[in-house]
Amino acid sequence: MSISSPELTSTGSIVTRTWSCVLFDLDGTITDSAPGIVARLAKTFEKLGLPVPTEAELLHWVGPPMLESLEHRAGMTPADALNALTVYRGISAVDGPWTGSAVYPGIAGVIKDLFAAGIPIAITSSKPESQVTAVLDHFGLSQYFTELCGASEDEVRSSKADVIEEGLRRLSAKGVDLSQVVLVGDRHHDVEGAAAHGIPTIMVEWGYGSPVEAEHAMAVVHSTDQLSKLLLG
Repeated sequence: MSISSPELTSTGSIVTRTWSCVLFDLDGTITDSAPGIVARLAKTFEKLGLPVPTEAELLHWVGPPMLESLEHRAGMTPADALNALTVYRGISAVDGPWTGSAVYPGIAGVIKDLFAAGIPIAITSSKPESQVTAVLDHFGLSQYFTELCGASEDEVRSSKADVIEEGLRRLSAKGVDLSQVVLVGDRHHDVEGAAAHGIPTIMVEWGYGSPVEAEHAMAVVHSTDQLSKLLLG
């Protein structure tokens, strides 16, 4: 099933887009997970005996693959980054990957409305897939998704483009119509990863991205009401 939805173009004219499937990012899109991620990162640096970056610096780590951030932002070698990632995941396992997170107001309603309308929806997150499942189970949202796709535990699949590719493969295997797919996210990684597969992105302003990151997004929304109108009409 698909839904025809009005869409405002950059010129202000209205076009109709029919969505056959909606992909969602998780951190910064469905859940406000920054407080928990930042706290666990601080614990990781402390356990490793390293200087702890400021909270403002660590906020930039929310969204991209964690291994990428450890190498590029912390300047770690691949081996040290992998060790730090293991420590971080150990902390997450003890605390629970949902600790310090909350579902953004209104977004659960959008998810449930899409499900009720018969639109297949899926998660495509750079978060490890086991954590994606645990988080959505904790918040009682797993049942609404056709597929929950995240990074592989060995980080071989961690870039947004690779996660989306795997998500599309699984959805196709389930017979989902992928003729008109849209992704909802909050960072440039979402826009770029979706574009690699010819998929447009709707950026949400309540996440962790900056305005410049939305430059190539199809649309930007500042409320879940706006998002609902673009997805469901």
